[in-house]
Amino acid sequence: MLSLNLRPVLVARGIDKPHAFLVRSGIHSSAAHNLLNDFTPNFKLAHIDRLCSILSCTPNDLLVWTPNPGEKLTDEHPLTGLKKQSTDLNWQNTIKTIPLNQLAQIVKLINAHKGTT
Repeated sequence: MLSLNLRPVLVARGIDKPHAFLVRSGIHSSAAHNLLNDFTPNFKLAHIDRLCSILSCTPNDLLVWTPNPGEKLTDEHPLTGLKKQSTDLNWQNTIKTIPLNQLAQIVKLINAHKGTT
């Protein structure tokens, strides 16, 4: 079953007030509430499009796939690429503990990457 997995992307982008952010970005307040609280058995493609635009991501970053009970798919099936990952993208907390010399190296890598895009 496909579902929306919005919170990790918001955390990764450092958005601490997601509802206000979504509303400011043009998503209606009730839709923002539903998107943030997993009340989305059906969601509009327009919302996915808007979320991808404002969060600079792809639908694959927003969707997660969980097998239905009794459903067996091979590991090579394309949907398995959408299984929930346990990656911690809360970089704000991680960065607080990095020594300054390593932080300087990270900034250098980020700046080098920005120059290639």
